[in-house]
Amino acid sequence: MRTISYGARFVSYATPLTGSRELCAWRGEIPPGAKAPAHTVNKEEILHVLDGDLLVALDGDTVRITAGDTLIVNPGATLAVENPTDRTATTWVTTSIGLEAELSDGTRVAPPWAR
Repeated sequence: MRTISYGARFVSYATPLTGSRELCAWRGEIPPGAKAPAHTVNKEEILHVLDGDLLVALDGDTVRITAGDTLIVNPGATLAVENPTDRTATTWVTTSIGLEAELSDGTRVAPPWAR
């Protein structure tokens, strides 16, 4: 497994290493022009935009989400995130411990901030 960050910065707040038994939570800082590859998740993921704007493709439907918006990504959903603006977008993400994602080429990704 490998980690793909596409230029984004992830700051972990809750993991088993910090005492959490079920959930992980982190802040994501997505720089201007960043584009995450499409990936399918194995756990529910809740993404809340704290600041900025993002384009999100979720199971083929693309929506713009802005500060204050929350996106629920169900297990098995395919997600791609892009910051088309000229400023960093900041998100808060919560999921279950053990989140993994699969890229279109079959590569499995286990982000360290979700373990």
